Amino acid sequence: MNFIAQPGQILPDGNERATLLARVFDPEVGGPCVAAIRGDRVVDLTAVSPTVADLLERPDAVDVVRNAAGGREWPLEAVLESTMSGQPAGAHFLAPVDLQVIKAAGVTFVRSMLERVIEERAAGDPHRADEVRTRIAGLVRGHISRLQPGSADAARVKELLVSEGLWSQYLEVGIGPDPEIFTKAPVLSAVGTGAEIGVLARSTWNNPEPELVLAVTSAGVPVAATLGNDVNLRDFEGRSALLLTEAKDNNASCAIGPFLRLFDDDFTIADARRVEIALDITGTDGFSLHGVSPVSEISRDIAELAGHACGPHHRYPDGFVLFTGTMFAPTEDRDEPGQGFTHKHGDVVRISSPALGALVNVVTSAEQAPDWTFGIRALMANLAARGLLTGTAEARP
Repeated sequence: MNFIAQPGQILPDGNERATLLARVFDPEVGGPCVAAIRGDRVVDLTAVSPTVADLLERPDAVDVVRNAAGGREWPLEAVLESTMSGQPAGAHFLAPVDLQVIKAAGVTFVRSMLERVIEERAAGDPHRADEVRTRIAGLVRGHISRLQPGSADAARVKELLVSEGLWSQYLEVGIGPDPEIFTKAPVLSAVGTGAEIGVLARSTWNNPEPELVLAVTSAGVPVAATLGNDVNLRDFEGRSALLLTEAKDNNASCAIGPFLRLFDDDFTIADARRVEIALDITGTDGFSLHGVSPVSEISRDIAELAGHACGPHHRYPDGFVLFTGTMFAPTEDRDEPGQGFTHKHGDVVRISSPALGALVNVVTSAEQAPDWTFGIRALMANLAARGLLTGTAEARP
């Protein structure tokens, strides 16, 4: 069996101490199961909470994941092997979220902010990016690397940059009072570890965006963290910010996983703030890239970002997950000098953190990736057929 990554490399360090929540596709029932990782077993909790969104609303969620009596069990090693085989036939892991809205915060790190400015000035043309980067990065970086977004100092820097003709919509959300918060992908469309991720076939400049992802309840409380890949088309977004949706939301363009790690005594939101996320790309052409992104270098606190997404101005009755942004915008030349990095089919993208495990995917085109066919109607029909909808949260008018 040819593995995309070795199954044992997917688990977080010390996984026996972590409160890990997963979703497993079970061919026997033709649908997903909410599951806990307990030692070397995967325990079905679907009869306790039919959806991840429902379970995370419970005040005793940590205790449920750790101790609640479950249904069937699978060997963890077998589920991991199926997941990472590239062609899973048995029970395998899915993205660990279901009914939550998939939101994302953009331009939250200085480096990625500068690259967005460069994309804009280069009008999505990778051949011009190096020239633009050389011309503006030094001046801009010196002024904004330690600014508090929305502060009086940030407002003064904005005035300076406007006078220099360097102001940009990306600088506005990077150091202005309001961050960029957008909807990344439809509910249930995210893929998990081991799956293919898609970029549009006609895109010539694109990259992964490795990020910390928060799971947030309907009350706006972050209760868990995981990893995500906010696959991005730099040429599309660079041509026009109005192409953001086409740049961000395509078939298999959102990956989340491998598991949700719930906040508990051993892993809190303070620990999530200190996570370092590694990105490794390995191409069939022999190309490789490695980088590490400390979440601590983020411009806005992750809880603050969640507060901008949810509050009196916007509620999410099923909760949401929030991509918190990336500092990665790879600039290493892959082919011709000055063209920078772009994906090729067959690239293996590994996004990892010792505390959260590894999200590993293989790049293909959005057109060739498996179609997204299991949506909300299919989920409700499947759960109803299994007799699992009794006792779910009451609808609010």
